[in-house]
Amino acid sequence: MSFGQVSGPPATAKQVNELLSLLSEAGHSDFRDARGPMGFTQRQAGGKFSRDEADAFIQQLQEEAEQQSAAEAPAAVAVVIDDAVRKLPTEQLAAELQRRGWIVAAP
Repeated sequence: MSFGQVSGPPATAKQVNELLSLLSEAGHSDFRDARGPMGFTQRQAGGKFSRDEADAFIQQLQEEAEQQSAAEAPAAVAVVIDDAVRKLPTEQLAAELQRRGWIVAAP
């Protein structure tokens, strides 16, 4: 095989478009922009992938997106809890903190 040649059948246009879409969702403008972070070769940075390579990168980006959305969920819960705590009367909040072993003093 010659240097820089694809090993296997080339990726379909659908795979390349899906990969480019996932890269843009991850914050990259194109294949060249994602070369370093994704570990693309020079050939891949030019948008040339085998079907297996494209599938592997698509799967990797989908897993990273799932992990990121799972990490964002607790942050949303924290905002709801923070809002609920802010609405508590000061005396009730102080009593709850004392019940949990904290020392509470007026400012």
